[in-house]
This record gives sequence, structure tokens and C-alpha cells, in this order.
Amino acid sequence: MSRNAWFETVAEAQRRAKDRLPAPVYGALIAGSEKGITLDDNIAAYSELGFAPRIADHHAERDLSTDVMGIPISLPVIISPTGVQAVHPEGEVAVARASANRGTIMGLSSFASKPVEDVLAANGNTLFQVYWSGSREEMVHRLERAKAAGAKGLIATLDWSFSHGRDWGSPQIPEKLTLGAALGFAPHALPRIPWLWSFAKTFRVPDLKAPNLKPKAGGEPPTFFGAYGEWMGTPPPSWDDVKWLRDQWDGPFMLKGIGRIDDAKRAIDIGATTISVSNHGGNNLDTIPAPIRMLPGIAEAVGDQIEIVLDGGVRRGSDVVKAVALGAKAVMIGRAYLWGLAANGQAGVENVLDIMRGGIDSALLGLGVGSLAELGREELYVPDDFERVR
Repeated sequence: MSRNAWFETVAEAQRRAKDRLPAPVYGALIAGSEKGITLDDNIAAYSELGFAPRIADHHAERDLSTDVMGIPISLPVIISPTGVQAVHPEGEVAVARASANRGTIMGLSSFASKPVEDVLAANGNTLFQVYWSGSREEMVHRLERAKAAGAKGLIATLDWSFSHGRDWGSPQIPEKLTLGAALGFAPHALPRIPWLWSFAKTFRVPDLKAPNLKPKAGGEPPTFFGAYGEWMGTPPPSWDDVKWLRDQWDGPFMLKGIGRIDDAKRAIDIGATTISVSNHGGNNLDTIPAPIRMLPGIAEAVGDQIEIVLDGGVRRGSDVVKAVALGAKAVMIGRAYLWGLAANGQAGVENVLDIMRGGIDSALLGLGVGSLAELGREELYVPDDFERVR
């Protein structure tokens, strides 16, 4: 990677993504629900936690490795599944290659712009993500396709509800790139020549379809908004439905969106192997607390019975260390790697993962801790009013 393309922080990746992307595309990456209170708290909460470093007996080498859903990984950061990644022509395939090169897991959204088969070819340690959407027959078809492609585990996302608007406005993204839509989008795209050229030289426009939702009967896959409409039109699942979905998958199963102890216990009851403490990156109900606030109580209640990961607001390696110290096995990142992808493609995602690795290692060194397994609450100063437990 050239020095000019390299960036030192996720914040710099975000600045470059903002400069490179058309405003509506960048707006889709930073979107949150309603007033954005949850969106802001997801990040700000980490600043309320302080470290308690040691000044001697430091470890010359630190072990950052762990495992999630039975998959060994080189650092406790995995790729959270996100929808259509039109920030770069290679989209999810570039992210899969980057995560494979850095020794970690790829999470692939069922709303992704690249087929599950292509992504598994780039990273064999891929988890396939689904929503409760469509008929049971179609859901089984999607799971069978992912299983045939070699997916190592399933993520069932339940932490998403319809957002009724954002105070700063919702990004305008066309359902299909028709001539009229292209002309309407041109004022946003034309000033972003590098982004526009990255697609032009592939002779392809940004793909707004969801190929992993191709119907069992065949035909064209739905557009992203068609898939979104199917999800909105599907009655929400009961716990019996979630149990049925778990029974259709005979491997590791993550339930994403846990924010309450009673839901964590129900996840154990239905046979989930992993839970993700998450609020969908601030895109669920606004004013949900940051996941890092909900994590300690959930970890204390069920951490000895189920594997826990955290998803939300992670921007640096020290955030990861704080999450592990409070009971997470690892974290999932979303916006951070998308900004890297927008800034510099596959190399940008690798850059973000390297930033995370360096920050984790520095924090472990300063704390006098030799491995992730040694981290605990005693490494942190936790304010009395920090946690949120329900």
C-alpha cells in the first residue's frame, strides 16, 4: 500500500470515505434512527470507561488470538454483515479477501450485493446472515444454499425495526439504476470522479440487487428495496419461530440483537451457540443504550453458558479491549470497515483491521496483560452509573 493511501485511524478512513463517496451513499453509511441518540451513545460510551494500567511486569509479546463460533481467529475483531456494499465495485468479495488475509471471520449479509459462493471462495471462514423474511420455504432455501457454499455458521439478526425517519434526513438511493435514476443521481456522482471511475472501468454500475435472496423457483433476485419490502411485509417472529430457524441449521448459530438478560436466556433455551449484544448500529429504536453499557450485566448473567460478542460503536483497538474486559469474546465491526473499503478497497479494509490489531496490542502492553484471556473488569475504571441492565 502506498504511503498516500495508508491511514492511521478509522476516523481518517471515515474522512476519506466522505470525500470520495457521493453524498447519498455516504449518508447511508452514517444513518441512524430518529434523533440519533443511540447512534451517538454507541461511540461515546467507550470514553466513559478508563484503563487501569500497570507500569512493570509487562509482556514482551502479547497473544491476540481467540476463537468465535468454533473458528480460530488472529484478533478479536470480526466482520459484521452489512447490506449492499456499493461503496466499491468489489464490495463484499474485497472485504472477504481482506478479512481472510488478516486471519478473521467474514460476516455476509443476505442483503449483500455479491453471491455467497463468491464470498466463500474468498474467505472460507464466512458466516451467513439472515433476517426473518419471506416464507419458511424460502428461508430454508437460503440456508441450504449457504450451507452448500460452505458457510461455517449462521447469524440470525433480530435487532432491526423500521425507522420512521431521521432528523437529518434519509439518504436518497434509487431502487433501480434506470436512466432517470442515473440522471437524478448525476449531480451527486459527477463531482466524485475517483468513485465514479472505479465503477466505470469495470463496465458495471453499482449493483443494487440481493443475489443471495434469489427465489427458489428461479428468476431474478430482488433489488435491495425489494428485499427490504419482503422483510417489512413478513410478520415478526415469535420465539417458537426463532427456535424453528435454529433447528434448520445444524452448525454454530448466532442470535444478533440481544439487549436484555431475559432475551439472552431465551437464546440459550432455543439452542443458540452465540449471542451478539447489539442495537443494529443505532438503526433500531432510538434511545436504546450502547451495547457496551448492556454487555456487563448480560455477561454476568449468562457468560458461563453462551458465547458473547459485541456489535456497535467500535472505532479503535482500545474499544475492543474494553469490550473483552467486560465479557465479550470478540467484537463485530461494520461502519469502520466500510469506510476502509470506500477509502481504498481491499487494502483499506486490511488497513482498518491492522489499526484495530495495533490498538489492541498497545492496550494489552500498557495494561500489563499478556493475552485476551487475562483481561477482566479490574483493568477498567467503570463509573457507577455506566451500566444498563434490564
